Amino acid sequence: MSRLDDAFVLVAIDSVSRNEAAIAHHVAEVLQRNPALDVERIGDNVIARTTGHHSTRLLVAGHLDTVPGAASEAKIVGDQLHGVGACDMKGSLAVMLELASDPTPRSVEVTWVFYAREEISRRESGLIEIAELRPELLDCDAAVLGEPTAGHVEAGCQGTLRVLVEMSGERAHTSRPYTGRNAIHRLGNVIMKVASYEPRTVRIDGLDFVEQLQVVDVDGGVAPNVVPDRASCTLNHRVAPDRTKEEAEAWLVSFLSDVIDAGDRVSAVDWAPSAAPLLTNERLAALASLTKVPAKGKLGWTDVATFAEMKIPATNFGAGDPELAHRSDEFVTLAQLDEFANVLRAWLK
Repeated sequence: MSRLDDAFVLVAIDSVSRNEAAIAHHVAEVLQRNPALDVERIGDNVIARTTGHHSTRLLVAGHLDTVPGAASEAKIVGDQLHGVGACDMKGSLAVMLELASDPTPRSVEVTWVFYAREEISRRESGLIEIAELRPELLDCDAAVLGEPTAGHVEAGCQGTLRVLVEMSGERAHTSRPYTGRNAIHRLGNVIMKVASYEPRTVRIDGLDFVEQLQVVDVDGGVAPNVVPDRASCTLNHRVAPDRTKEEAEAWLVSFLSDVIDAGDRVSAVDWAPSAAPLLTNERLAALASLTKVPAKGKLGWTDVATFAEMKIPATNFGAGDPELAHRSDEFVTLAQLDEFANVLRAWLK
């Protein structure tokens, strides 16, 4: 079978978040064919480790789940594999399985981690589940996360802050709106303010991180004949690694200050931390060198931040174009799979 065929098998297995049992079973079955691997399953997470005596241990991780979609539409067209998860990140998973199954001796120990529930709330993450139940299985000197990166090392990651903005008002009859205060109209000012946001770019260790701010949900209203006294919206702020949660919140409150009154509320409802690039690490710098293209700062949040919390140097590197992740026309090419396999194999030597 070709690499596209191997990846097709994974894409054809429906594994929307919280539904990873079938793909976890398949992954464990493939890994158990290599007697050099110690394979363990923790829930819907699969961990395979070589157990030799080399002093250095490298870790390669990837998530098994996808966003919702029609996994049955997996198809190969020429040198492209189409389907939900093809790019994010079952193409990389297929290469991981291939290299994990390779009996060729290496001069390092390797841990392969296939984990569940990355695409939903971080508190449900399979990687965190492993860290809480069996943290020793994640011990390593450096880690690679197989997120799609278009052939680059994408170092570090942004934090992601979710904020609820609640606007106050005063109820009135819609025939006499001047006797009340319309909270939805006031919310419109917040939305326009966010729409006017100019992204902030931060350069860290020679890499650019571009922040973003978006309205992602709106709620409000009482009845068709009532001036609403409440309205809210949820904002998502992607935060560069130079800001903490508290600093990001303080900036956002300041940014909205001219459209927010004393009776309104701005409250953080979710936070996932950022991670610095760490390309000063010898192992990660060697990976970046093997790609023969300049490293980039990661747009978006990844579990590189989770590894950072565990004091494990980590970076993003995987098959596929990140611009295609979560799209209905998602695909990965054979050339991208080959490139990922060649670089990762060389790094693991």
